[in-house]
Amino acid sequence: MIQRRALLSATLGGVAAMAVDEGKAWAHSQPMRPRIFVLVHGSWLGGWSWRRVADLLRAQGHTVFAPTMTGVGERRHLLTPDVTLTTWVDDIAGVIEAEELTDVVLVGHSFGGRVVTGVVDRMPERVGHVVFLDSALPVSGRSLIDTMPPEMRQERLARAATSGGLSIPAPTALDLGILDPADQAWVDRRLSPQPLGTNTSAISFQTPIGRGRPVTFVEFTDPVYPASVRAAAFARAQAGWTIEAIPTGHTAMISAPGDVAELLLRIGSLSSES
Repeated sequence: MIQRRALLSATLGGVAAMAVDEGKAWAHSQPMRPRIFVLVHGSWLGGWSWRRVADLLRAQGHTVFAPTMTGVGERRHLLTPDVTLTTWVDDIAGVIEAEELTDVVLVGHSFGGRVVTGVVDRMPERVGHVVFLDSALPVSGRSLIDTMPPEMRQERLARAATSGGLSIPAPTALDLGILDPADQAWVDRRLSPQPLGTNTSAISFQTPIGRGRPVTFVEFTDPVYPASVRAAAFARAQAGWTIEAIPTGHTAMISAPGDVAELLLRIGSLSSES
């Protein structure tokens, strides 16, 4: 399995510098045409959470988009009750349309898997490969809240009530599996409340998930993130899906960016040959 543990404690500048050296090594051993990666963040995060992985991919000549969706991150000032899961699908589809992107490696982390599902259902002709990173996967016509056990649903709605039903307060970085103290401080500064409407709204899509595009589901297994268990079981039951595993925590784009970047490069390399 992929080993890049030196990156775990690297600063952002260190990651960028290491990206150049690692990129040269990868390019020498695994030549591939430049790819376009669209990286979709999960709950409470933003495009900022992909910074380290994006640096590694760009250092090897690839194009990377890591949009922040409406109502979180640097776009938190746009938070309203009208922000829904469809809004977030619109956000990512809008980037792909405005930038006129094709043959995209479309990557969704955690809640971002629900967004990616809606995007590829809407524009499968623009997507070359779908990657779910320890992702949630939606059920057509059912919201995230709809699929939660009653006690979890009540707990989430109670938390949202503290904001008047507008948003769900952010957890801590430690809750997201980030163990390095410097990383915890960085992430805790950047986390923002999640628009409640993204959890209480649903999308409807054509089956199967992925619309026939190549799909890879990646499990982060050290430790297993409880919310991803059901999605991983679903993924293993899908004919034609590739299943990968990285022994790292749920927010691996921050805690193990080298592992994530190397896997995405390998997926991109295989896709470019097909």
